[in-house]
Amino acid sequence: EVQLVESGGGLVQAGGSLRLSCAASGFTADDYIIGWFRQAPGKEREDVSCIRTSDGSTYSADSVKGRFTISRDNAKNTVYLQMNSLKPEDTAVYYCAAEGGLPWANVRWGFREGDFASWGQGTQVTVSS
Repeated sequence: EVQLVESGGGLVQAGGSLRLSCAASGFTADDYIIGWFRQAPGKEREDVSCIRTSDGSTYSADSVKGRFTISRDNAKNTVYLQMNSLKPEDTAVYYCAAEGGLPWANVRWGFREGDFASWGQGTQVTVSS
């Protein structure tokens, strides 16, 4: 069973930075897609960024492109989301999710909750204006 634990959330002023971590355990497949989602109060959960563990391929939503960077450390089974130039509209609970054997072609232009079976508990990010 894959388990995911997010950390790194907090309160930051607009223009500031945070780095989220997603520590994974229980991996059994050779390749995983690790995705970051976020959900703001009263809004639907939306995809943010994802990475393929085998080759480091990444996708980021237009809303965060150029500001957020996803990366992975396979030795530590950890995926990071570096968030720079944060805006108040980035305020949300951020979740990481994982799925083994998910074809990159399915997620390279965007991904959905239903693509992922394993989820973390979420970490709150609050950006003040």
